[in-house]
Amino acid sequence: MKLSQEHKELIRTIHNFVDTEINPYIAEWEQAGLFPMHDIVKKMGELGLLGIDKPVEYGGLGLDYSYAMVANEALGRIRCGGVNMALNVQTCMATPALAKFGSAELCEQFLAPAIAGDQVCAIAVSEVSGGSDVAALKTTAVSDGDDYIINGSKMWITNATQADWVCLLCNTSEGKPHQNKSLIVVPTNLPGFSVGEKLDKLGMRSSDTAPIYLDNVRVPKSNLVGEEGQGFIYQMIQFQEERLSCISSLASLEWCVEETINYCREREIFGQPLIDNQVVHYRMAELKTEIELLRSLFYRAADEYVAGNDVSELASMAKLKIGRLSRELTDACLQYWGGNGFMWDNPVSQFFRDNRLLSIGGGADEVMLSIICKYMGIAPSKKKK
Repeated sequence: MKLSQEHKELIRTIHNFVDTEINPYIAEWEQAGLFPMHDIVKKMGELGLLGIDKPVEYGGLGLDYSYAMVANEALGRIRCGGVNMALNVQTCMATPALAKFGSAELCEQFLAPAIAGDQVCAIAVSEVSGGSDVAALKTTAVSDGDDYIINGSKMWITNATQADWVCLLCNTSEGKPHQNKSLIVVPTNLPGFSVGEKLDKLGMRSSDTAPIYLDNVRVPKSNLVGEEGQGFIYQMIQFQEERLSCISSLASLEWCVEETINYCREREIFGQPLIDNQVVHYRMAELKTEIELLRSLFYRAADEYVAGNDVSELASMAKLKIGRLSRELTDACLQYWGGNGFMWDNPVSQFFRDNRLLSIGGGADEVMLSIICKYMGIAPSKKKK
């Protein structure tokens, strides 16, 4: 994927926005465990940053996915993971299926306000009994005339306390697990919809995450995304963009390496700068190389996605690798900070905590491996009970 002048201008716009509207407030938001999502997305919507690859008829820019990929990477300039993740939910997790399969009326009602920054949205898939195992979810939507009546709960929902609507995956029939699910847009102000206490997380502190509960929530059938029973397939397609959006964490890894090098230049051990030890500067070179290799994988996947190809395997590989590299890299860098690295407000410590989620959220490492094995033709066949 080669960057055009238009790509570079988009990067510059996002970097300027992050430097002025986000990074100066990170410490405050991390302390509060929340950031003003509505305020930030409204400003981003005014800049056209929430619908880069979305249809122009709903306020999007209508550009190809390479621009969305570049935008995700540029958002990695945010100096914490929580804000970055919350914004990715708005653009790459809760809206792709709606944009691709939703009716014109549904997109006008929900996608257009999300692109404009007038509404905050969330993706509601995970449950206590079915996180990475999407087929095991238990939330139901039962037909009742022109409506669905939804019952169940969802867990670990990013943006839950601020969302105006959620893209909900639930069971709409008693059929086979991969054929009985549907995606439904559910406004959060409906009777029976409630949000639990904000969860106390290891990292991603500035992102509000909470469970949601649905008790006989009545939703019009017109809120169905695409066709009934196709929700599992739609969500698998949506997962491709969610997993590719993890490229936004590359910048945090680069920053950890840069900050560690700067610190090691200043810190002296046994009469010389720590960076002058071969084991240290060689390790920094190895980590930088890993970052660049991973960037190439993400870019290749983006090219394939723009070409209309299935990138489930490449996206799974990229997500697997960035989760594992994040753990390896932040741990290695933190070590060279010594006692300072163990402090809560250390820049590497921040991403040591935040990026740990990359190997869990959006499909755990083990799920990524199982997907890759299926494409390799080496996954064990399921025996009939």
